[in-house]
Amino acid sequence: MRSCVFDESGDTIIDYARWVMVQKRDQATPAPQEKIPELPKSVEPEQLGKGCPEIAAAAYDNVLAGSSHRFSDYKVGEQIDHVDGITVEGAEHQIATRLYQNTARIHFNQFIESKGRFGRRLIYGGHAISLARALSFNGLGNAFHVAAINGGRHVAPLFAGDTVFAWSEVIASANLPGRKDVGALRVRTIATKDRPCADFPLKSGDDYDPAVILDLDYWALMPR
Repeated sequence: MRSCVFDESGDTIIDYARWVMVQKRDQATPAPQEKIPELPKSVEPEQLGKGCPEIAAAAYDNVLAGSSHRFSDYKVGEQIDHVDGITVEGAEHQIATRLYQNTARIHFNQFIESKGRFGRRLIYGGHAISLARALSFNGLGNAFHVAAINGGRHVAPLFAGDTVFAWSEVIASANLPGRKDVGALRVRTIATKDRPCADFPLKSGDDYDPAVILDLDYWALMPR
């Protein structure tokens, strides 16, 4: 699905493509042929500064932000264990999912889902992303602005009672044209369930480690 959101003047605010899982009406029906559109591998750095107002980098307070590390302190290839874990509670994820205006019954209706594939409600993927992003602030505390999402995969399901951990790798850094206040880090954040990330879990053979639930690639802006 390709979607765009425009402002009142007709300028693009958000342009994105996403794939969603839908339940087949007849389980015996073969899946349709895979059709993947040609898309850029990532958003170009030249496009990243448009949605972020200029900041007074000299007045930026590292103490209030909770981190002394700024753009130049991070190197490509650096891996960061975000250390903390967040256990997902049933009522909590349902409240969050309502706030996201997602009403899919797989997240809410235990009567139906108890008879389904997993036997219980599934945590909404947007909630998993928000938890991983929150965890990333322990190590990326000054990455205050997500400028673009290059891609991402929900690798495995998440359920109430699971504990989410995360780690990140800096896969690129970029200067932004005309901006001396911020720089951009391209970050890959991996989230797991019930597995701390001190050893940076990702792959197991040709597939993901069984504990991995999320693989997210995005650009974040950080003060210089």
